Amino acid sequence: MTDYSLQFEQALLSLDRLSAKKLIRQAGTELTAMEIVDRMVVTALSRIGESWERGDAALSQIYMAGRICEELVDQLLPPGTTQRKDQPPMAIAVLDDFHLLGKRIVYSVLRSAGFELKDYGRVNVDELVDKVQADRIRILLISTLMLHSALHVREVVARLQPSGLDVKVVVGGAPFLFDDQLWLKVGADAMGHSAAEVTGIIATLMGGLA
Repeated sequence: MTDYSLQFEQALLSLDRLSAKKLIRQAGTELTAMEIVDRMVVTALSRIGESWERGDAALSQIYMAGRICEELVDQLLPPGTTQRKDQPPMAIAVLDDFHLLGKRIVYSVLRSAGFELKDYGRVNVDELVDKVQADRIRILLISTLMLHSALHVREVVARLQPSGLDVKVVVGGAPFLFDDQLWLKVGADAMGHSAAEVTGIIATLMGGLA
């Protein structure tokens, strides 16, 4: 599996869509779709994000790698068609970042598990706070790839507190994996290490809502 992961990362950096798809297909003989996403896709994109922050990869590589993976993830985790769960209003967003794949994976996982949630796409702090207040969101999932974007979660939390809404904030993405205390520092209520954890996190948060 390590070989698959490294080869997949190189295929993304080379913008080789066909090789990336072939590696996903080969890995599918050993792993489930969710395991492929967590062990190959997320891992490779996180490493590419690190390379960009070190100056070893171009922004265009990050963008195109994300686009390739979005196509592959759509095939691996198509949106679910199960009935809506009894749940509080939920939403997911990418905060001040150009990388949408993490959000798409989590969105697909939750939809496949029967949850309904609003997809806010890529937003800044002002836009996110306005949308959460307008929609009376109770559980907000925020995805980031870059550290500067992750640090903006603190402002979102601070801006929502005076609104009177008891919004539970769940964060995920590379910065929170690199620093396992960062989610606490920005005031989040929970952090997901992988998309596979998200349904359990949501269930726990729902149990604590008034």
